[in-house]
Amino acid sequence: MTTEPIIDDEVDLPIAYASTTPDTEYLPPVARMTRGELDALPTRMNEMKGISTLAGPANVIMQLAMPAVGYGVYESRVDSGNLFKHPIKRTRTTLSYLAVAVMGTPKDRKAYRKAVGSAHAKVRSNADSPVKYNAFDPKLQLWVAACLYKGWEDMQRIYGDPADITEEAYQNGAVLGTTLQVPRELWPATRADFETYWNDTVATFEIDPVIREHLMAITRAEFMPPAVSFLIGWWFELLTIGFLPENFRDKMGLEFKPWQRVVFDAHNKVARAISNRLPKLLREFPFNFLLWDVRWRIRTGRPLV
Repeated sequence: MTTEPIIDDEVDLPIAYASTTPDTEYLPPVARMTRGELDALPTRMNEMKGISTLAGPANVIMQLAMPAVGYGVYESRVDSGNLFKHPIKRTRTTLSYLAVAVMGTPKDRKAYRKAVGSAHAKVRSNADSPVKYNAFDPKLQLWVAACLYKGWEDMQRIYGDPADITEEAYQNGAVLGTTLQVPRELWPATRADFETYWNDTVATFEIDPVIREHLMAITRAEFMPPAVSFLIGWWFELLTIGFLPENFRDKMGLEFKPWQRVVFDAHNKVARAISNRLPKLLREFPFNFLLWDVRWRIRTGRPLV
């Protein structure tokens, strides 16, 4: 007899307090806060720029590079969340998660966590799986959240302002995990601790041939219609390789050719200039639209994932 994981739909896990003290004096909050305190707290991770979606495939590869996460997705029996079978729906639900986690209210996060939890409850290894996994494992979810936060930092360096990468922003980044089932106390205590966790974790795994081929199919945009993949696959691959950290490129056996680096840097320079000149409404698209869509789905009783 197996016991299904409990999905906490009564109490939302906390977001960090927004500190007004210098980073070196920042202290993490108590483990839980009241509903009123939660409702009053923004995440303070800066706005979600739509241009950051260009790095989405690279971030997915980082997440799936951990064997237990990679096989959990590769072997998943939840077809509705399969990128290669339902690319539009999968992209919508992933980006909606980010929109809800960073821009949403505690009520939004609670609803989305419950919906994701219902899907995750079906994702677990079997006797034939090369590695053991359970989508409700907080340590695996912590890795996914860590990749999302790392991606946010990278986007600040490329398209935003590196000065926004602060201890306060890092503490608030815990919401990327607590919107899943990651307990607040599992989030590394400080940004320095996060760097140690990140480097130590990356050093522990290698990407096996099965998962590597799956990830290469994502890199080449093979989940898109054949005609689209044929036309833009090379560009998709160039951006994905460019956004991948060097150690992940090494694990994937990918080379970032000099001409690709020149094109990638030029692309980012132009894209940043355009993005920074857009009005906020357009600059945050599609995240602002997806947050509206999630709230509309909640009001009308439609599925979130």
